[in-house]
Amino acid sequence: MTSGGKKVFLTGVTGNMGREALKRLVEHRDAIALTVLIRPEEMGHPVARHIRRTDCATIVVGDLTKPDSLDDGIRGADVVLHVGGLVSPLADRMPPEVVTAVNVGGARNIVAAIHRVADPERTRLVYIGTVAQTGSRNTPIHWGRTGDPIKISTYDHYAVTKTQAEAVIAQGGIRHWVSLRQSGMAHHEMWRMFDPIMFHNPLNGVFEWSTANDSGRLMAAVCDDGVPAAFWRGFYNIGGGATSRVVNHEFMAASMANYREVLRPHWFATRNFHGQWYSDSDRLEALVPFREQSIHEHLADAPTHIPALARLVPKLLPGMVRKRIEGLARAPGGSLHWFETNDEAHIHSYFGSREAWEAIPRNWTNYALKQPSRDPVNLDHGYDETRTPEEWRIGDLRDAAAFRGGRCHADACDGPDHAVEWSCASGHRFTMTPNLYLRGGHWCPTCMIDPTTYDATAATSPFFRQVWTEPTSAADA
Repeated sequence: MTSGGKKVFLTGVTGNMGREALKRLVEHRDAIALTVLIRPEEMGHPVARHIRRTDCATIVVGDLTKPDSLDDGIRGADVVLHVGGLVSPLADRMPPEVVTAVNVGGARNIVAAIHRVADPERTRLVYIGTVAQTGSRNTPIHWGRTGDPIKISTYDHYAVTKTQAEAVIAQGGIRHWVSLRQSGMAHHEMWRMFDPIMFHNPLNGVFEWSTANDSGRLMAAVCDDGVPAAFWRGFYNIGGGATSRVVNHEFMAASMANYREVLRPHWFATRNFHGQWYSDSDRLEALVPFREQSIHEHLADAPTHIPALARLVPKLLPGMVRKRIEGLARAPGGSLHWFETNDEAHIHSYFGSREAWEAIPRNWTNYALKQPSRDPVNLDHGYDETRTPEEWRIGDLRDAAAFRGGRCHADACDGPDHAVEWSCASGHRFTMTPNLYLRGGHWCPTCMIDPTTYDATAATSPFFRQVWTEPTSAADA
């Protein structure tokens, strides 16, 4: 293959974001020597066949869970784009230990390989996190930014693993790393999705969408030599900005014009998902410009990527489509299934109570489609944010720890990436870098990933209390 001198290694190339990254990276093949990781069982995938046919990249056959298989791709790499992993809804159906092995173990193996066969002082490591790490952010806390508390929705093991993997990346001894938290990413395969997860998303919830197009552009942009030094060792939200901030019912109306004939409002959860509008997403765009396509532009173009029959059936036979979708809601993992099987745990998590669900109107005429405030509101992070991380002192760390209901046991702050000892209100002691604790929004690694501790945490942590506001009735959703 014809390639330039900069060596870039990409994982997750067969996924929706990885495919767009490939597309954008090969546009720079005169400056980039691209190597991609593909699992043996995926060598027949259309992306793998395209790469072999066009010779646009070098394929390393391997697996994130097999450390030695990563060496050929990472050896001497200038940039590692770690896009790969198991994501929802597939991750929700996999055994938790498998998801952990791929997402957390894969991150550890990537970091170890950089130390082993690349250069932790020179190699750039780009990690893709997720908006799911901060969980449900229904109004009035629908505005968010990095540094807000990590908050895992109940049953979301995927978010647990992405949070743990982010900690591995941020504390892995790599000089130039970054975590880019992906939002809802619109792509042209969304029409194929037919999964009960669609009912987990509150109608009056929000997303600041990104698109696969822009996400691919971002992956190419972070490989550029002109990326500012200030970009590295940071956490960023990937979002399309003001033009891509929509309420979930607006997105539904834009993608299914006759949704009122096909769907019913009581099929949709009112809580325990994820999604927010970002008050800080323009920061990433300012450092590494990548935006080209708003969510509205993507939706306008989407029908051209959907077969004509798939577009026509919902319009011509809405009753038939409604019955099929209702069947999905009654299937395992679907909202109606929880009520039909008296699954009180899921009912409580996603609706608050059976009574709250029964209060939801069964028709759209009586259902309130809300418009949350578009004025950004930032949460308090509990320390002086006018100081740069390099200016942090032990007082800043102690203030942040106290605001989280815990303590910082260090005597000095030796820099944002020098790990110190902390404790939480429950008495767990742990080491963590100030950067991950303050700017990443991480806290006690034990309590943070266990939603059953959140009531107790909110009682002692003003930091976490700000986001522990789940509604208890349908009227609040």
